[in-house]
Amino acid sequence: MATFLLKTEPGEFSIEDLERESKKKPVRWDGITNAAALKALREAQAGDEAFIYHTGEQRAIVGLARITADAYPDPKNPGVTAAGETKTPVVDLVFVKRAQTPVTLEAIKADKRFGAFALVKQSRLSAMIVPPELEKVLRKLAGV
Repeated sequence: MATFLLKTEPGEFSIEDLERESKKKPVRWDGITNAAALKALREAQAGDEAFIYHTGEQRAIVGLARITADAYPDPKNPGVTAAGETKTPVVDLVFVKRAQTPVTLEAIKADKRFGAFALVKQSRLSAMIVPPELEKVLRKLAGV
């Protein structure tokens, strides 16, 4: 099982929105356009989990979600790449839990263990796979 980090602007869709809306049905996570982020998202499978990260002023991991379906083509933008991969993958998420302690970008950058982490090295990525050794650290820091 992989763990992802998915970024969202809380003014557009927050952890509170995910918690509320996913009680009714899983929420489609879409809108990703960056090639590297799309590559990561193509690997998502049902049962994987994702840290939810608020961008903007907060800049922190604020909760945890579960991916309920393997990545699939965005119904609003179907198609495949020249390599035969899903052009624009999306996933469905349900809320799992809020972070007991939000993990700020400042705290992540200050910790040498995260020096090569995509969140630090490629800060504009909206979706990324979290390496297993860092996933354990982030879970402990966030209390999830």
